[in-house]
Amino acid sequence: MEQRTVDPVTVEIVRNGLLAVTEEMKTNLMRTAYNLIIYEALDFTVGLFTPKGETVSIGLGLPMFIRGMSETVKAKIRHFGLDNIRPGDILVTNDAYVTGSHLNHFTFTMPVFHEGRIVAFTCCMAHWLDVGGTLGQVTTDIFSEGIQIPIVKYRREGVVNQDLVDIIAMNVRLPERALGDLRAQITAITTGERRFLELVQRYGADAVQASIAQIMDQSEAVARRNTLSIPDGTYEAESYMDDDGVDVGRRIPIRVKVIKQGDEMTIDLSDVSRQVRGFYNSGFTTGIACAQVAFKCLTTPTDYPVNDGSFRPLKVVMPMGTVISAERPYPMRVWMTFPMTVIDTIFKALAPAIPDRVIAGHHADLVFPNIHGISPEDGRLFIVGIGPLGGGWGAKSREDGVSVTVCINDGDTHNSPTEQLEAKYPVLVERYAIRPDSGGAGKYRGGLGAEMVVQALSPFAVTTRIDRMHCKPWGLHGGHEAAGNGIAIRKQEQWDESMPNAKIFNVRLERGDAYKMLSGGGGGFGDPRGRDPEAVAEDVREGYVSAETARQIYGVALTTEGTVDCAVTEALRRGGHAA
Repeated sequence: MEQRTVDPVTVEIVRNGLLAVTEEMKTNLMRTAYNLIIYEALDFTVGLFTPKGETVSIGLGLPMFIRGMSETVKAKIRHFGLDNIRPGDILVTNDAYVTGSHLNHFTFTMPVFHEGRIVAFTCCMAHWLDVGGTLGQVTTDIFSEGIQIPIVKYRREGVVNQDLVDIIAMNVRLPERALGDLRAQITAITTGERRFLELVQRYGADAVQASIAQIMDQSEAVARRNTLSIPDGTYEAESYMDDDGVDVGRRIPIRVKVIKQGDEMTIDLSDVSRQVRGFYNSGFTTGIACAQVAFKCLTTPTDYPVNDGSFRPLKVVMPMGTVISAERPYPMRVWMTFPMTVIDTIFKALAPAIPDRVIAGHHADLVFPNIHGISPEDGRLFIVGIGPLGGGWGAKSREDGVSVTVCINDGDTHNSPTEQLEAKYPVLVERYAIRPDSGGAGKYRGGLGAEMVVQALSPFAVTTRIDRMHCKPWGLHGGHEAAGNGIAIRKQEQWDESMPNAKIFNVRLERGDAYKMLSGGGGGFGDPRGRDPEAVAEDVREGYVSAETARQIYGVALTTEGTVDCAVTEALRRGGHAA
């Protein structure tokens, strides 16, 4: 192994410098983007990478991009070769089978040159609201999902490829917004180039690269140490998804195996469902990311910057052709949904081994509707995604699950501010509230989901692709399952909740009609009758749990003042009958 003699003070300065670079990239993207999904929801990730494409630091964003961006940078290096990448070049693709996600994720990469050689790459992957393709329908192949850009040079030695820009503009419905977000991504990666060069010029390229190598080694050491603390063994679990939107009601199995031996872990995803006809597939980089996100949560959750050293003790077994390693031309538009449950199921598998370090199942969906229509103000097409709604996370062995929080796939993303939505689109948010009794009961209660009612102020079509309506978030060690996700439509003042799943496509709402989104809760942990009665009473006072659930499930009776009726509670918990 190469001897690294950089001093520890420099290493720590570089560590924080790397974080600062990616945070500034992130900030500049948010300040210059055109669409809410980037500057409010934060559906993007930025990063720094070694000349080989290894992750140095990423600014989350979406945890699921933890692998996708690195593999995309590596694919670009393989495509062109380092000798054919020049100063001033910018490389781009939205190839779903390279990025692992859908065509909406355009990924721009820029080489950082110092004294004639590449010392790093900067990269930005961000969600474009529209990339063409069918609008609001379930797709069954990649060709119907929008424009596909292979790995090409957006800019060659400083000169923009205008032909490429013109092709993109002709294939999207809102070109001014798409190209505005494109320019914002260029701002992000050029910011990263400038700031990383400042770091190199201050401390020297050799010192910076040696510091990066040492940071990765440190991350590896922490990951190995914490992996050692997990008992050796083979652990398995399974769960299910509702369906793929095409074969309605046909459940989709998610089976995982975790093999722990010494300071290494193998996550075997061979038995995850084969790729499906509906658009819930994702590429192989997302399958690897499922394992890496789970592994990082278990071994190096607070180790920053996020880098490839953390994953050296992890091996991932995954054949091609599954819902998390789909092959062309299987559709990928809703790539992000199934991986959330894959991660949840990895935690479920390890629950017997490390109950103090896993959580019960969570709502595991963005609960994110897309709407489109004609704006009554200017007569132009509008397209907007509203959310993520946020839902409940699973309880832990020593604490309740968090409520109304974005799913694990999307990490640092935010929901859509009501004021922004109502100011820019013909919608009225009638209600956005916590959903009582949605968290799974347990000694530690699962987090609560939410309910959001949105009224149409002019006609528009609404589409949802929500899963886990029927396959609800599970509890652990005696904890109860939580409520699932859901959807309802109101027309002429009548609510319809009879849909077979939570997936609707291009349902037209007239003025005054509304849709209601329901996010699920998190599963409970431990026997509900072991929960502190005072905690149950507080839940009832806060509106998290109904008095009926408190009595029937938790065995806690309350007085008319809302305090614990100790005598009746004791009788209920003994299994006796109380008046």
